[in-house]
Amino acid sequence: MDKITQDISNAKITLKANVYFDGGVVSHTLLLSDGTKKTVGVIRPGKYHFGTDAAERMDVIAGTCAVKLDGSNDWKTYGAGQTFFIKAKSGFDIEVKEGLAEYLCSFEG
Repeated sequence: MDKITQDISNAKITLKANVYFDGGVVSHTLLLSDGTKKTVGVIRPGKYHFGTDAAERMDVIAGTCAVKLDGSNDWKTYGAGQTFFIKAKSGFDIEVKEGLAEYLCSFEG
């Protein structure tokens, strides 16, 4: 597993927040100088479902969350410093039981 990036250089941030589930999940879009798009955000306690178009890499920066990928019956817990992947044209359930989970989402294509 690659080391999770703690700092991102040469990026522009979209100031308008992406707000989902009445503020349960909030992120901002980062546009890197090479054209790469990422989002960075926080997830409040609750259970949420997201669909994906592109494949995604989710790096957990802080906190803890449980994840169940579409097509699976198994929940797996991820904490700070851990990563999970979502296939393109798929989705996942994510649950935060307490505190905040902070993440960096990288779009793989």
